Amino acid sequence: FEALVDMDMSLHSMEVVNRLTTAVGLPAEFLHKYICNCIHSCENIRDKYMQNRLVRLVCVFLQSLIRSRSINVQDLFVEVQAFCIEFSRIREAAGLFRLLKTLEP
Repeated sequence: FEALVDMDMSLHSMEVVNRLTTAVGLPAEFLHKYICNCIHSCENIRDKYMQNRLVRLVCVFLQSLIRSRSINVQDLFVEVQAFCIEFSRIREAAGLFRLLKTLEP
C-alpha cells in the first residue's frame, strides 16, 4: 500500500485506488494518507491549468468514495472541507463541499 501512497497522484492511481476500495476494501489509514497526498499534490502544483484539472479529479474521486461509503468522511472532514474552501472557485469543489454539508452530524 505504501507504494500507492507515495506515487505521484494521477487519474490512473485514483482509478486503481477507487477500484480497490470497491473490490476488496482498503485500510482506513491507507485511504486517509492517500487522500491527504492527493490534497497536498493539488496545493503544490504551480501550473493553474493542471491544478484545476487535478482538483476536479480529486473532487470526483472523493465524491465517489463518499457515495460508495468507502470512507468515513468524518475522519477527514477538516482536511476535505479546507480543500473545498481553498478551491471553491472550481465547480466540483463547491459540489463536494455541498455534499459534505449534507453529511454533517
